Amino acid sequence: MIRLLKKLPRNLTVAFSGGVDSVAAVDFLKRNHNVDCAFFHHHTQNSERAYKFVTEFCEDQGIKLHVGYLNKEKPAKKSLEEHWRDERYKFLGKFETVVTAHHLNDCIETYLWSSIHGEGKIIPYERKNVIRPFLLNPKQELIDWCKRKDLYWIEDLSNDDDTFMRNYIRKHLVPHAYHVNPGIEKVIKRLVLDAN
Repeated sequence: MIRLLKKLPRNLTVAFSGGVDSVAAVDFLKRNHNVDCAFFHHHTQNSERAYKFVTEFCEDQGIKLHVGYLNKEKPAKKSLEEHWRDERYKFLGKFETVVTAHHLNDCIETYLWSSIHGEGKIIPYERKNVIRPFLLNPKQELIDWCKRKDLYWIEDLSNDDDTFMRNYIRKHLVPHAYHVNPGIEKVIKRLVLDAN
């Protein structure tokens, strides 16, 4: 069962990628909220594929879609992941309240990644106008929601690319973390609650 971390305002813009997480978020939230979607186009083949999907999805659902485009060259000192994230957040900064579909598994990945660098960070509920109300939910809960509702989504093909550190951590470190501590979800959920 999907659980929200905090009560949400009535009008929301969901950061929508077309992946299972954001599809579940849109469908869950539109039951009790006024929902628009925001998609950020990175000018990649994968992004073009996602753009077609989100456009059709929003048309089918009668949801207003806002589209932003990556127009700035990557600075030499930034990784591609950092550059995309920063430009995406600039675009999302144009809306009053933005919801992302970050979930508990994202929190585990972030905690592992940041702990290796000596920080031990938990994804915050809020960053300026962006909120993350799904942090207590395992990804499987969002997948199950979409399956129960017969919703369709697309897979991000770049998720298989190990040159992106986030993907490497998800595929290679996280399974070992579950092996070392099968209760890691409870540990991270408690940290999320304490931090927010």
